[in-house]
Amino acid sequence: MHEPKVRSGEGRPDDVILSVEDLAVHFPLGGGLLGRERRLLRAVDGVDLTLKRGECLGLVGESGSGKSTVALSILGLLKPTRGRIVVDGQVVTDGPSGDRKALARTVQIVFQDPYASLNPRQTVRRTLEDPLRVHGVTAKSEIEDRVASMLRHVGLRPEQADRYPHEFSGGQRQRIGIARALILNPKIVICDEPVSALDVSIRAQIINLLLELKETLSLSYIMISHDLGVVEHMSDKVAVMYLGRIVENGDWREIFERPAHPYTQALIAAIPDPLRHAPLATTGGDLPNPLNPPNGCAFSPRCRYAEDVCRSEPGPVLETRPDGHAVRCWRADEIAGQMVLAPT
Repeated sequence: MHEPKVRSGEGRPDDVILSVEDLAVHFPLGGGLLGRERRLLRAVDGVDLTLKRGECLGLVGESGSGKSTVALSILGLLKPTRGRIVVDGQVVTDGPSGDRKALARTVQIVFQDPYASLNPRQTVRRTLEDPLRVHGVTAKSEIEDRVASMLRHVGLRPEQADRYPHEFSGGQRQRIGIARALILNPKIVICDEPVSALDVSIRAQIINLLLELKETLSLSYIMISHDLGVVEHMSDKVAVMYLGRIVENGDWREIFERPAHPYTQALIAAIPDPLRHAPLATTGGDLPNPLNPPNGCAFSPRCRYAEDVCRSEPGPVLETRPDGHAVRCWRADEIAGQMVLAPT
C-alpha cells in the first residue's frame, strides 16, 4: 500500500467542525392494509461520527450499508428518526426542517456521476451563478469574478464558462461539479464516490485536485467510497459501515495496518495490489436484507471467525480505545491485524 500524499487534521482535540451523535434513519414500509404488519427499514441505526477542521474522514462500506443516507442527513435533505447533528457549532437537527439555506453555505456535496448531476440545458456559467444569486450575491462583477476564480481553482479556463456539459470530458465535468460545490465557500465537502464513474486514467487527477483544494481552501472532507484504495490515499480517519452501523473506526494507519474487524479485513483484502504473491481471502455472500437482519452480529453469516456468541448476541458497544481505535466485534482482540492469505 502506498503512503498517502497529504496528512492533516492534526489540530486541537476540541476543534470539531461536525459531530453526529446516535444518528438513526428508519423508513416504515407497508402496513395499514388488510391488517398487514408494518415493517421498518433501519437504513442507519445509531451512528456516531466526528470531523475535525482540515481533516478528511473516510466513510466506507458496500452499497446498501447506509453511507449515502448519513450524507443526506448531514446535508439536511433527509430528516433523521433520532439523533443530533452539529455543524460548525450549530445544531441542525432542531426544529421541523432547520435553515437549509444556511446549512448549504457550510456543507456541500460532490456527486458520483458528473453528467447526471449537471443540468444539460444550463451552461457552466449558469450552473455556477445560480447558487450565488440564491444566496444573496447580486453584484454582476462579483459573480463574474467568483465564477472565473473558481474555474481556475479546478483547472478549467474562464472562457469555458459558456459551454454546456456535453462539450466536456468526464473528468472535466467532475471538475465542474467540484466548482459548483465550492462556489459558496463551504467549510465541509461530502465527496460521494467522486471518482468511481471516471476512467481509471483520470481518477488520480481528480483525487490530487481534491487534495490540493483541501489545503488551499482549508476544507474538511467526508470521503464516501467502497474503494479503500481511494480512501487510504485521502483520509486521516476512517469509519467502516455495515448494515447501518459503524463497525470500526480510527486513524487511517490503524485501520489499514491493524484492522480489527473481519469486515474491514475483507474490504482491505479487496484492494488490488500487484506486489502480492497470493490473493488475500475475501468475504463471500451478499449484504443481508436490512428488513430481516440476522440474529446476533449482522456480519456473522459472512464471517470466517463467527462463533455461537456472534450468532446470538449483537456486537459489543462501539467504544473508542485509548489509541483512538474502536471496533464492534466479540473477537476483535484475537483477530486484530490478521490478514489471512488465501491458499496458493
